[in-house]
Amino acid sequence: MKKSSKIMSLVLAGAMVLSMSACGSGKSAETSAADTTAAETTTAESGAETSAEETKAESQAKAPAESAVYKIGILQLTQHPALDAANEGFIKALDDAGVQYDLDQQNASGDQSVCQTVASKFANDGKDLILAIATPAAQAMAGAVTDTPVLITAVTDPAESGLVDTNEVPGGNVTGTSDLTPVAEQIDLLQKVLPDAKKIGILYCSAESNSEIQAQMAREAIAAAGMESQDFTVSSSNEIQTVVQSMVGKVDAVYAPTDNTIAAGMTTVAMVANDNNLPVICGESGMVNSGGLATYGIDYFQLGYMTGQQAVKILTEGASPADMPIEYLKAENCELTVNEETAQTLGIDVSVLK
Repeated sequence: MKKSSKIMSLVLAGAMVLSMSACGSGKSAETSAADTTAAETTTAESGAETSAEETKAESQAKAPAESAVYKIGILQLTQHPALDAANEGFIKALDDAGVQYDLDQQNASGDQSVCQTVASKFANDGKDLILAIATPAAQAMAGAVTDTPVLITAVTDPAESGLVDTNEVPGGNVTGTSDLTPVAEQIDLLQKVLPDAKKIGILYCSAESNSEIQAQMAREAIAAAGMESQDFTVSSSNEIQTVVQSMVGKVDAVYAPTDNTIAAGMTTVAMVANDNNLPVICGESGMVNSGGLATYGIDYFQLGYMTGQQAVKILTEGASPADMPIEYLKAENCELTVNEETAQTLGIDVSVLK
C-alpha cells in the first residue's frame, strides 16, 4: 500500500511538472508573439518614416527652380539709353520666367578702373550669375571671374574682343548676345537721306575695341558706296566737343556707331553738329533721340531680353555657357528711327525714308 502511494505521488508530481512546463511554454510563446508583433510594428513605423523622408527629398528635388533666390550681379559700363534698355530687358526676362533674384546693380560711369574693381568684388561675392553690359565691362569681368557664369551683352564681336574662343562655341564660362548693327544698311540710309554727301567722318572712341570693329565695317561700306571716309576719334568724353568741331568743313556727314562714349555724350555731339549743319547718322535709336538725325538699328531692350532668357536656361536648367553660342537679333528686330526736330533744324527732307 505504501509502495502504491509512493508511485501515485510520483505520478502526481510529474503531472504537475508537466502542467507547469506546459503553462511556461505557453507564456513564452505569447511573449515571443508579442515581441514579434512589436518589432514588426517598429519596423513598419521606421519604414514609414524612411518613406516619408524619401518622399520629402524627392519632392524637394522636383520642386521648381523658381523657389531658389539667385544672387545676380550686373555691371553696366555707363548710363545711356541703349545700355539702360538692355539692362531693363534682361530683368524683364527673369521676371517673366518667374525667377527670384537678389540683384546687385553697379554702374562704372565709363571708368575702366571701376569696372576692374567691381569685377574683383563680384568674383569674391559668390554670385550665381553675372551680367556685363558693353565691351569694356565684359572684358573686365571675363578677366576676373572664371568659376561663375558670365553673360555679356551690347558687345559687337565677343570673339574678336577676346571674350570667348569662338562666337559659335564660347568654350568657357562666358557667353551672351551681340549688338552687331547693320552697318552697311545704315550707310545706305545715309545715302538715301543725303544723296550729295561725298566725305563721311567716322566718330568713335579709340579705347573701345567694339567701336573699331564697326568703324572698319563702316569704312568698307562707305568705300563700296563710292564715298570717302575719315576717322575722328576721342579717348574720353572730355574730347568730344573739340573733335566734333574739328570735323566742320572737312566732311559732309558723320557716322557714329554704337560707341558707348559717343552715345553717353550724344547731346554734345548733336549740339555742335546741328549748329554747324552737319548731319549725324547713328548706330542706335537712343543716339537719334539725343539729337542725331536717323538710324536703322536694333532694339536694345529685346537684346537684353534675349540675354535674360539665356540666364534662365543657365540658372534653372543647368545649361553651360561653354556650349551656348553668342546670339544675335534678327533683321526684323531692326527699326528705323528719325529725329524729325533735327531734320527740320538741318533742313533735310526725310520723307524718302518713309
